[in-house]
Amino acid sequence: MIQTTIRIDGMMCGMCEAHICDTIRNSVPDAKKVKASHAKGEARFLTETPPDEGALKAAIDATGYTFVSMTAAPYEKKGWFRRT
Repeated sequence: MIQTTIRIDGMMCGMCEAHICDTIRNSVPDAKKVKASHAKGEARFLTETPPDEGALKAAIDATGYTFVSMTAAPYEKKGWFRRT
């Protein structure tokens, strides 16, 4: 799994977060655990393959928010019962 973090300017409230989450789900069909935070100015989600940065930038910019940057890194599940 790959965790992608997108920095976004312009989110002001919970409704903005919902718009960003919907946009990500529509742009990246295999996105899981999509979460956005207007306080942090970012959105995070998990995918099996790295998402297309250009497509995400175009989709987010089209909604009126500003795509700032994107980082993707391998995701390791952290929990109580993980194997070492």
